[in-house]
Amino acid sequence: MKITGVSTAALRGNFEWILVRVATDEGVIGLGECYWGAGVETVVRRLAPVVMGEDPHNVDWLYQKMVRGMSGAGSTGGTVVAAISGIELALWDIKGQALGTPIYNLLGGRYREGIRVYADCGHGREATPAAWAERARNAVDLGFTAIKFDIDNIAPERFADPHHVGAGRRAGWLSGQQRPLSNAEIDLIVSLVGAVREVIGPHIDLALDCHWNYNTRDAIQLARELAPLRLMWLEDPTPPDNVEALKRVTDASPVPICTGENHYTRHGLRPLITTQAVDVVQPDIPKVGGLLEAKKIADLADIYYLPVAAHNVCSPVGTLAACHVCAGMRNFAVLEFHAQDVDWWDDLVLGDRPLIRDGYVTLPDAPGLGLTLNEDVARAHLADGATLFE
Repeated sequence: MKITGVSTAALRGNFEWILVRVATDEGVIGLGECYWGAGVETVVRRLAPVVMGEDPHNVDWLYQKMVRGMSGAGSTGGTVVAAISGIELALWDIKGQALGTPIYNLLGGRYREGIRVYADCGHGREATPAAWAERARNAVDLGFTAIKFDIDNIAPERFADPHHVGAGRRAGWLSGQQRPLSNAEIDLIVSLVGAVREVIGPHIDLALDCHWNYNTRDAIQLARELAPLRLMWLEDPTPPDNVEALKRVTDASPVPICTGENHYTRHGLRPLITTQAVDVVQPDIPKVGGLLEAKKIADLADIYYLPVAAHNVCSPVGTLAACHVCAGMRNFAVLEFHAQDVDWWDDLVLGDRPLIRDGYVTLPDAPGLGLTLNEDVARAHLADGATLFE
């Protein structure tokens, strides 16, 4: 079997979902997905000649060939690794179909038949306890047993520095500002999260995302204030550049600290794990290097008894691909779901739906990924100027 073509399609979901299709001379077609970002599709097309004519069964060798082939463009992180990840996912789909078995059987088998997912709720409609409680209640009513809220930029009009450049557009990390937390802002965060905990009760898991927005001292203070609410974790409390600073937060925090989505390959996550600068490891699978790279990261984390909670903002394609490798991680905890508000998310694939039932994705028994893209729905939601695998 030889690879004969690599193509992409960009869909407009709540993020730009970049799908990858890899064709072979035996008619087996693999489907993958890359983490979104400017230039990702261009890099996928640049990678096509690197894999063309090769045997798709040699997934790890082709991964290394793509890394080496793009080394001059920076293949240790960013857009290049995201593009490689999408192709790698599609190669596993081909291999599973060719061998007549689901991908998880090719990655060591599975520890579990269903993959637990948590619902990313973002913010409430407004910065009030009632609005946040309503958002939480809706997610729990859908069957989720774990949810997450964003606690950065909750009320930018109230807390932004009006003299900071860009403050009129949006406060916080998108404007390049890392401002100290005031007591008033901490009190608001605690009141909003407290309303969520009250409405969901003590046994629904609750995580919070800071989006790399705070300094070390504020992150520690925030964790201490929120500790009575029994959080699953506090995510990305400080910028991703300084592992030593993050370790200071983790060592002082009464709340578990989770991070990893902005790190690439096992080499990028290694310092987080080996220094135990984090309590929960959070790779984004179609961004970090693909399925096998994610498995290697999980195995490294397992040596340090650290759980893995995979970041995920994908369509059903990338989500189900992540489920296959999460099934084989001994230390897997939970997978993110970020598309509550995309009413056609399930419609993008054919077959039994919804994919998520009572907070779990049931692993398919079909070969490869075990899904078929609904091309009519995909065409209806193409990004501006995009075509479907042309």
